[in-house]
Amino acid sequence: MITLRPTNERGRASHGWLEARHTFSFAGYFDPEHMGFRDLRVLNEDRIAPGAGFPEHPHRDMEILTWVLSGGLRHSDDMGNGSVIRPGDIQRMSAGTGVVHSEFNASDSAPTHLLQIWIEPRSKGIEPGYEEAHFAPERLADRLCLVASRDGREDSVRVHQDLELFVADLGPGVSVRHELEPGRHAWLQVAAGELELAGRTMRAGDGAAVSGERALELRGTVDGQVLLFDLP
Repeated sequence: MITLRPTNERGRASHGWLEARHTFSFAGYFDPEHMGFRDLRVLNEDRIAPGAGFPEHPHRDMEILTWVLSGGLRHSDDMGNGSVIRPGDIQRMSAGTGVVHSEFNASDSAPTHLLQIWIEPRSKGIEPGYEEAHFAPERLADRLCLVASRDGREDSVRVHQDLELFVADLGPGVSVRHELEPGRHAWLQVAAGELELAGRTMRAGDGAAVSGERALELRGTVDGQVLLFDLP
């Protein structure tokens, strides 16, 4: 079964410096029908104004992934990490017993566009941790590239949950296939452009919950990018 989550049905928050769309309930947006999907708890699409951002704030017992679509995001935390992540970089922060961090647009002139993803960990109370990985455009082109996984293979960042996250940049007419093991589920999120899934068109911002399927066939219709979560 494939259930679409159109972009215009997502929650929305507008704070002047931040324009956010919430796939699942988050902060002031609450929808009991969309509290997450499997262990995927938060999927926010944020646009942060130049020079603006989130001042220091705490997290705990959550795996937090950040994927930048354009611009740069400056990160700092109380574990001593500090960097700017840009398109092609994935950041993993394991909040565990507790972390404090800040995130700001690294530019004073251009907005930053990103996806922030929260995943429920398999265990609570783990030691906090941080990791980054970079994936060059050729690694993402016309294939599903593993960027996060439970075992860190293929240079992916390691998450404390039994999931795999793939990213693909698909050109027009390019098809990719992903097999789902019995009992596994998937969430698709179109980050840019559009594609076809099982004969249905999905555009930037659209998502889809997938359960009970043995495989997914994705076909690009214009240049675009998609994230595919393989979940227990």
